[in-house]
Amino acid sequence: MNKRFLFFSIIILLIVSGCQPIYQLINLSPSNKLKNTTFLETDLNPIYQFNYPDTLNNEYLRELRQVYKLDSLTDKIDNELEKIKVILDWTNKQWAHSGSNTPSKSDPLTILEEAKKGNNFRCVEYGIVSAAALNCIGIPSRVLALKTADVEKVKYGAGHVVAETYSKEFKKWIFIDGQFNAIPVLNNIPLNAVEFQKAIKENVVNLKIMNNKGEISKAEKERYIAWISKYLFYHDITFDNRYIDNSEKVRINDKSKLMLVPLDASNPSVFQKKSKIENCLYTNNINDFYQEPN
Repeated sequence: MNKRFLFFSIIILLIVSGCQPIYQLINLSPSNKLKNTTFLETDLNPIYQFNYPDTLNNEYLRELRQVYKLDSLTDKIDNELEKIKVILDWTNKQWAHSGSNTPSKSDPLTILEEAKKGNNFRCVEYGIVSAAALNCIGIPSRVLALKTADVEKVKYGAGHVVAETYSKEFKKWIFIDGQFNAIPVLNNIPLNAVEFQKAIKENVVNLKIMNNKGEISKAEKERYIAWISKYLFYHDITFDNRYIDNSEKVRINDKSKLMLVPLDASNPSVFQKKSKIENCLYTNNINDFYQEPN
């Protein structure tokens, strides 16, 4: 192709797009545009049942709790939210983020053992470890996979992984991001992922990002929100969150996960152009997704 023609073609694309980055125009990475999301709030579909671990009697969690002395981190703290912050902070400090390195196995003990040897891992591993550590101390938690609205069209960066933990104090699920050591809070109430997206979309002034040290700075908050907001579109969780052999885990209609899909959005079947999404059932009902754990 003539180099002059290519140069002017790129210039025209940038002008037409309002100077949107070229790598977004050619669908290499996600758009930063924040989408509207609305969901149903109807009765629970009885088919969707979730399993969470028996903290006291689960041998795997007992080993994790004892090896890493997780009880000692929180046993003198009475406030549940403060316990969550301490565990999140502990998780964040176990390794430095690496977007390309993966552990030999994806269970928390393996991740932590390999982190002690100097390995660094992805957002996925922060989600896995933070959820497991909270389950260790009796706070039901689950890994939460986030996906952008253009998850099927882009080649890179269409997903992020965090965790959500159920607060008995607030009677609700709470979004926690181990990679960034971040919990969104509005008017002293910690938010779940859907509430977080709504607060960002509505540009709520009182939205704070908290961690064990307190509220992060305004500049840090703005950078984090600018980065995370595009991922708060599709959300998926696992039906069976117990630490047992995969062959024993409960599946529903032969699927292992439930994806929450905004109304008027399609059910994604491909991740980043090439990876099929074959393990999900789909719902538009926020009540299905945010059931109180049994």
